[in-house]
Amino acid sequence: MVLFHRRGRIPHADPLSLAPRVLRKLYNIWVNATYPFASRGRDFWIHYTCELDKSTAHRIRLGNQVLLGRDVWLQVLTPPEEKGEPVIVIDDASVIGPRSTICAKNRIHVESDVIAGPSALIMDHSHVHEDVRTPIKQQGLTRGGRIRIGQGCWIGNGAAILCDKGELVLGRNCIVAANALVTRSFPPYCLIAGNPARVVKHFDAVKGIWVPGPVSRLASDAASLEASVRGLEC
Repeated sequence: MVLFHRRGRIPHADPLSLAPRVLRKLYNIWVNATYPFASRGRDFWIHYTCELDKSTAHRIRLGNQVLLGRDVWLQVLTPPEEKGEPVIVIDDASVIGPRSTICAKNRIHVESDVIAGPSALIMDHSHVHEDVRTPIKQQGLTRGGRIRIGQGCWIGNGAAILCDKGELVLGRNCIVAANALVTRSFPPYCLIAGNPARVVKHFDAVKGIWVPGPVSRLASDAASLEASVRGLEC
């Protein structure tokens, strides 16, 4: 569409193309005003197609500048009337990409500056399936575990991070390749790929470069590795 200006002919976008932007803005205002989050930081942004139950929003904590893309699903599996600590925590400046799902029964903590690509799945439990005579949907959920995704991680398209028991921790700045299946913890600064996921490349703090292959037992100590990396920054 082309509109006219007194100083000449100036192209403008179709005013109807602004409708989705207006809808997103109005939806964000409504969510921020009415959803009883455990806490919510500044500049939180949520697409109007996201699925988020208001009755369990009090078990969700969101940091500053968190972005939830199109069709993201945040599912809290605790009873709506139950009070307690947040079971989904997303820290500052993290981005959850389109069609991604975070489903928490115990606790999923996404630290700051994490990017989850499209269609990622993060789930801290599984479905009971031991009884072969009963449909799985009727067998309930496992006890599950806890998940912590370290600062600065990147989760690729279609990757799944599942914890059926214990604690699963991804160290700082891990890269989870597209379609990887992660079911155990990994140290910081690793590139993880495959099903089941394994380390295919890691950062060698001594050499100061990324190198192929798994991490040695000595290098897998998260605290010493992060200290070495901080030393490189000085």
